[in-house]
Amino acid sequence: MKRCHIAYLACTAALLGAGLGAAPAAATPRVLVVHPGESIQKAVDAAQAGDTVLVLAGTYYESVKISTPRVTLRGVGARTVIRPARTKASPKVANSCAEGGNGICVVGEKTKNIEGVTVADLTVTGFSRTGVFGMATDTMTVRRVYAYKNDVWGIAQERSVHGILRNNYARDNGDAGLFLANTIKEEAGAYDAGQTLVQYNRVEGNRIGVTVRRLRNVSVMANRVTGNCAGVFLVGDENKPKTGDLSVIGNRVTGNNKSCPKTERLPRLQGSGIVLTGTERTLVTGNRVSGNTGTSPLSGGIVLFRSFVGVTSDQNRIAANALGNNSPADLVNTDPGKGNTFERNSCRASKPAGLC
Repeated sequence: MKRCHIAYLACTAALLGAGLGAAPAAATPRVLVVHPGESIQKAVDAAQAGDTVLVLAGTYYESVKISTPRVTLRGVGARTVIRPARTKASPKVANSCAEGGNGICVVGEKTKNIEGVTVADLTVTGFSRTGVFGMATDTMTVRRVYAYKNDVWGIAQERSVHGILRNNYARDNGDAGLFLANTIKEEAGAYDAGQTLVQYNRVEGNRIGVTVRRLRNVSVMANRVTGNCAGVFLVGDENKPKTGDLSVIGNRVTGNNKSCPKTERLPRLQGSGIVLTGTERTLVTGNRVSGNTGTSPLSGGIVLFRSFVGVTSDQNRIAANALGNNSPADLVNTDPGKGNTFERNSCRASKPAGLC
């Protein structure tokens, strides 16, 4: 074949490929680096799906809102610190995350969840509400985040699915270190959280270590929960569907004996290990629960407690846990619900007797 024919065929093939709408090459993910003194929010706003915003060591006084899917916001560890802005932003640059008192916000839409956002390897502290907050998210991952001394929650997700909270340290937050719920702004039935996983976290010095409220399909696994007023709270109420299909497996829940005053929703808290109230079909197994001591109505190692709005807990299974030195007892059941079982737990004392 002559050279001119070869060139002609090559050009023709290229034109045909273009005419048939050949897929363009995928954009290469970028790393946008933020230095001390620069704006994290500006870098996040410039990020596209798949990009990473890398925040170098330093203290950044701002709140950050992420609304682009599949963006990673990552620091270089505890030395990357995010604190509240020192001055109030002008109305022209108002940030709804900051206005809500939050440090980092990942927020989807009413009809569409934001997918695949990751927040990792940084410290967030001093916010009047929440360190890291997710609303309407899908597969939001929070890992190796140090969230401490925020006035309400350390790390929280609402109305989200497939979440992963892993290897975080939540300390000295005003309410829960880790908080997961359907919504706190309205009465509604339990939300299916789509196999959300809370795993390998260290949670200490908070009012409540881990709260799972009005959700289904959540696993709380292999966390270390200590020094809170209460360790793990699984909470339901009169709304339907009911809180349930939860798993609490292989956690170490010890010495949650800090004393916290009563609130509008709960009595004084002290000495609660794992509490189930208003739940159904929940498995609590393989946990080590010790040294949780108090005189609150919710005190004890593993406590099955009738909801304050009168809803019973039903068909829950508490099995193969190791308990000791909890007071008033290792296992406490004050719930008249049906089908709850206590099996093969290693413990010395229960209320009523016979559960060990």
